[in-house]
Amino acid sequence: MPDMIAETRPGDNAQPLTISEISALLKRTVEDRFGFVRLRGELSGVKRAASGHFYCALKDEGAVIDGVMWKGNAARLNFRAEDGLEVIATGKLTTYPGRSKYQIVIDSLELAGEGALLALLEKTRARLAAEGLFAAERKRRLPFLPQVIGVVTSPTGAVIRDILHRLADRFPSHVIVWPVLVQGQGAAEQVAAAVRGFSGLAPGGPVPRPDVVIVARGGGSIEDLWSFNEEVVVRAIAECTIPVISAVGHETDTTLADYAADRRAPTPTAAAEMAVPVRADLAFTLTDLAARQRRAVYRPVELGRERLAARARLLPRPENLLAPQTQRLDDLSERLRRALGDRSAKGRERLAGVAARLSPSLLSRSAAEAQRRLDRARLSPALIERPLRHGTDRLAALARVMSQLHPEKPLERGYAIVRDAGGKALTTRAEAAGEAALTLQFRDGNLAAVPAGHAPPASPPPAAAPRKRAAPRSAIQDDLFR
Repeated sequence: MPDMIAETRPGDNAQPLTISEISALLKRTVEDRFGFVRLRGELSGVKRAASGHFYCALKDEGAVIDGVMWKGNAARLNFRAEDGLEVIATGKLTTYPGRSKYQIVIDSLELAGEGALLALLEKTRARLAAEGLFAAERKRRLPFLPQVIGVVTSPTGAVIRDILHRLADRFPSHVIVWPVLVQGQGAAEQVAAAVRGFSGLAPGGPVPRPDVVIVARGGGSIEDLWSFNEEVVVRAIAECTIPVISAVGHETDTTLADYAADRRAPTPTAAAEMAVPVRADLAFTLTDLAARQRRAVYRPVELGRERLAARARLLPRPENLLAPQTQRLDDLSERLRRALGDRSAKGRERLAGVAARLSPSLLSRSAAEAQRRLDRARLSPALIERPLRHGTDRLAALARVMSQLHPEKPLERGYAIVRDAGGKALTTRAEAAGEAALTLQFRDGNLAAVPAGHAPPASPPPAAAPRKRAAPRSAIQDDLFR
């Protein structure tokens, strides 16, 4: 029966090792043998821990190996690592005793060729396009004549000189340059910070706010231009509140910054041409518009003058219009002269005939005949008495009527006249009630009276003397004619 308990024999070389000891031996052996390796494979299971460390797996058609990239190296990655990218990882192999696995500790991670870089570019482009960052409706119109132009580029390259030279030729403008790195580590962050810095300037502040921003870089390989494909740059351009012109690389180069910008320029020089118009062309246009304005103003006057001249040629001459009237006036003048002559001649003839009948002897006979008729006429008394008698009868009739209509005539029949203190006759009860003292006139005298509600006067007013009845006018008038 085999032994169930392990025993250590003297001289035995196969001493048992602990798991930690064998794991340490394996770790040292692997790290010594594979201290520097470069592996090519496809990224899978990419994730970033909260600590900043980067974990992934590299695989090909037949095998998989885990990989880890510590925080310091992961922060220096020039691209966004995603599943499916083919990369080349540089580092060393080691073991992880906790899971009995071997893995590669990655020092640097590179895309495996331009094809992998383009695949990453396309994946990033599709993802950002799905968010709407490249939508056409987000594009804004460039200002026609910007007062201030912001340029994000390297201050030492030929790009800024080309832009400034082109602006000076076309339309000198105020240019503000925000110097940045356009290639290498940290370039994308600087470009994004510059775009956001221009966008954050307040209008009217100490630093003028640009009306348009140009993001520019010269030509280069896809690796040289990769900073402008970074998501941070694309988002900064898309979120900028100022219209942005992207002028990265040559005409055949395309970056994600071109998709996010409001306008894409094939070259930095073309970006300057897009930003401002040609001042000489503007001056020529203004001159041409001014000339067209003058022609437009004077053209109706000229057309009116031409139409007036044409119509004036069709009108008859004034002397031709007045010729019939002139001839008629001359004819009427001649007829008037002859008519006046004839009328004067006839008047002279009639006057001569009448004058022949007005002789002194004829006038003397007419006067004598009138005197004889006057002498035969005598003044008859009947001619005077008849109108006088008629007038006397009319006057007597009026006197009888007047005696009947006299206001004091009714006093003889028992009536009285109510007068106020001033002697005015009162005809209504309301008038009498408003007086403090009244006088009642009777046929044979006056009597004082006090209306109800009034105190009697201190002494009665003296009675008015009875009026002497006037004699009828008819008798007086009759006496006049006796």
